[in-house]
Parts: sequence; C-alpha cells; structure tokens
Amino acid sequence: MAAEVAEVAAAETDLVTRTEARRQESSSALDPKERAKRGQYFTPAPAADFIASLARLDGAAPIRLLDPGAGAGSLTASVVSRILREHPQAQINVTVCENDPQLHKTLSATLEDCASTAQATGGRVETTLVKDDFITWATEDAGLFGEDRGPFDLVVMNPPYKKLAANSRERRAVAAACTETSNLYSAFMALGIHLLAPSGQLVAITPRSFANGPYFRPFRKYLLDRMRIDRVHLFESRNKVFADTDVLQENVIFSATRTDTSDRGSIIVSSSHSYGGAIRSRSVEYSEMVNPEDGEHFIHISADEEDAQLAATHANLPATLTQIDCQVSTGRVVDFRSKEHLRADPEEGTVPLIYPLHMRNGGIYWPVPGAKKNNAIMLTPDTHKMTFPSGYYVVVKRLSSKEEKRRVVATVFDPEVTPGPRIGFENHVNVFHRAGAGLPKDVARGLCFWLNSTLLDRLIRRFSGHTQVNATDLRNLRYPSEAQLQAIGGEWIEDGWPDQEKLDDLVERHLELEETVSSGEA
Repeated sequence: MAAEVAEVAAAETDLVTRTEARRQESSSALDPKERAKRGQYFTPAPAADFIASLARLDGAAPIRLLDPGAGAGSLTASVVSRILREHPQAQINVTVCENDPQLHKTLSATLEDCASTAQATGGRVETTLVKDDFITWATEDAGLFGEDRGPFDLVVMNPPYKKLAANSRERRAVAAACTETSNLYSAFMALGIHLLAPSGQLVAITPRSFANGPYFRPFRKYLLDRMRIDRVHLFESRNKVFADTDVLQENVIFSATRTDTSDRGSIIVSSSHSYGGAIRSRSVEYSEMVNPEDGEHFIHISADEEDAQLAATHANLPATLTQIDCQVSTGRVVDFRSKEHLRADPEEGTVPLIYPLHMRNGGIYWPVPGAKKNNAIMLTPDTHKMTFPSGYYVVVKRLSSKEEKRRVVATVFDPEVTPGPRIGFENHVNVFHRAGAGLPKDVARGLCFWLNSTLLDRLIRRFSGHTQVNATDLRNLRYPSEAQLQAIGGEWIEDGWPDQEKLDDLVERHLELEETVSSGEA
C-alpha cells in the first residue's frame, strides 16, 4: 500500500515537473514584445502549486475545472496533480482556453500528460482545449451543438493583464454578459464568476489594483454581491512572482466561493515576500475588509496585525474631506483637447498652466523654460471654466514614478509666488480646493505636510496596489481636523522644505501620533 501511495505521489510530481519544463521552454521561445501585447505572464510551478493548494476539494465527487488563458497549462497541471494526490480515482473534466496558437502544442502536451497521469493512478481526466479567445467563447451563444459553457465547480486563473479600450468588442461583450470593467484581468475574473456553479470556487492570482479606484467600482460590486471571499494572500510585487518579467504591479492570490446568501463570515489574510517565503496569516472580519456603507466597495487588504492597527489609526482620524470643507478634483485642462489654447511660455492673455513637472519640494516652480510641456494657457471664454481663481491650492501628482519614495507627492500652489488672475491645472494632477476656489493659507500648507507624511503614505499603500493616485482614493481618506491642519501649516518654512524625518515629527506632534510612525506600529 505504501509503495502504491509513493508511486502516485511520484506521478503527480513528475506531471508538475514536466509542465514546468514546458513552461520555461515556451517562455524563452516567445517574443517578449508579443507577450507584453497579449498581457501574458506565465505561472511558475511554485506559484501554481500554491494556488492549487487553495482549491477546496469536497470528497472525490466529479470536478469540472476551468482554466481560462491557460498558457502552458501550469495551473491546470498543479490542480490536477493535487486532486489525484488526495483522490487518486477522481473524475475530472478539464476545460482550458488559450488563444495564442504558439502555445497550443505545448498546452495539448500538458493536457495529455494530465490524462495519462490520471489513468496511471486509477482516475480519469477528460480535457477540452478551446483554441479561441476566452471572452468570445464565454459570451457567445454556444448553439445547439456548441461546447458546454459550464457551470464549473472550480475556476483557476492567472489572467492576462491589459487595459480594455472603452469601445472594444471585448469590453462590450463582458458588460452585456455580467458587468462593466476596464481591464482584461478583471474581465476574466467576472466571466469566471459568471460561469461558476452554486458554491463553486474561484482561485486567481491578479494585480491588486481592482481592490480600489473608480475604474473597477462596477466589477467590485459584481464580485462582492456574488462571492464570499475566503482567503487573500499578498505578495510584495508582481516581479517577485513572475520573475521572468518586468512588471511591478502588486499581486494578490485570492479564493472566493459563489453564494446566494448575505452571510460573508471571516476572511483569512496571509502574506509572504514571494511564493516560496515564510507565510504569516490571520483571520479578519468581513467588515474590516469591506465597509458595508462604502459606495465605492473598496476592498481593504491588511497584511498583518500592524496593518490592521494602521487601519484603526486611519479610522480614528477626526475628519472627512467634507468636514474640513474641502473637495478634490482632477485637473480640468486636458492638453490634447486644448492645443489651440496652450502656449509654451507665458505671454499676454495667458495664465499659468501647472503640470507635474512644475512640482518640487512642496512648491510650484513655474515657468520651466524649454520644457516639453507647455507653461501657459490663454484665458478666453472657452478656457475660463477650465481654470481656478487665484488662491492657495494643494496639488497632488496623479501618477508617482518608480523613483518617488512616496506614493503621494503634494505641493502648495502659492499665488504670491505664481501670480495671475486664474490658474490652469492639467489633467495629470489632482487639486484640493474649497468650492472651486482657494484654501486658507495655513490649511493648504498643513494639508500639504499631511499628504507628504510617512503615515499618509502607509495609509495609501495599505489599500492601493498601483502608482496612480485617484481623486476617489483621496476622497475616501480621513484627515486631521481643520484646526490641526492650520496648526501644522503654521510651522511652514518659507525658504526651505524639511527633510522627511522633520516633516513626520511635525505631523506627529500635532496629531499626537509619536508611537504610530516612529515605532512603525500604526
């Protein structure tokens, strides 16, 4: 008996090993530019095995498995290997989708390997290879003699990562089938949910960016309305998992169960440096991850107790943006739509136009002669509504570069330094204002210090896995009170910008957060 068990275990190990060899061969053979165009990021065997370990196996009942965007078949091989290891005589019906013809031979070999391995253990694997785009296959009518589209008991995926154009066929098809979404990976996830049987399970490795931001709001609602999140696992960055790529998106692996009830229960949250690192895990209440009253349906993923304490610190901040009488908007000037009004340098009839390039060390440095971007915009009846009246504003970059130490980079627009009747803010910045006009000087300065603090950076990173800072993200944060902001801003240094330690000390002193930041326990 022991010899038979060892033989079965060796067979499954060989299946994963052979698949990994095929994956590596395919990865090195494909054109990197073509892979980037398709959004392909193949799953290494250790990551595939970890994902497979999260699959819920309820006895030896027949299992219907779907792997959309299967690549070389790594995920399928790892899941089949695990099922056969625990249930050697299992009956598994596998459907995989892959639209890259260069991978069809490799994927077919993996499927044949799965079938022969199952036969050797006394089980059975039946396979279907869909040589078509998953979205097309999942959303078009199968017809009288078409392929079965589910429902599936288990959907595992490492979906392609690529933006979907607003008018694309794929985006329209997914919206018609289930929900509006802006990226290929969330489209795959939505359709995977759509094809799940009741109590079926989805296990996926994806970028973390779906958890917040306005573009994924409809998808988050679709997900949270239909699925009970069971577990979330965090990695530091995508290149820790996909080591043969240059993608820096933060990743999550998560498992979720299709449900028709409102009961959500607790969620296991775990984290590791990479798929092979030591794992820390804890249980959190659903309400800690998803605030039932949040209309944005943000998913707040706290990696550990320290992160949870950070969430508590955020919740205890005294004010919302509304309570400090502030609003934040994306800059109104979209330069490619306003070309006829833009000027390279200031001239009569123009007002300052502020781009990210004008932001440095807490202030606005304008104009920048010889810059690739324009410095001014003509003030006309057409452009008046694109501009703001002269005043103090806080300007935040919408995109932070990899070189930036902080996710949020904020500066103060000072009308005494950059005079003019009105100001234009370009679309790549967010602007804090008060009912479309400027802020009190010290409030603006205090807000700038707060937004550049280490604590705020950690709060943003807690729920945002990308480098884009949306106005919606900023609206959903809590803030110091207006009195606290005035006090912080009252210590503004006119002729210099403090280093990070001094800035943090200033914020901590006025918010009484010494232990929060300096000890690293939020």
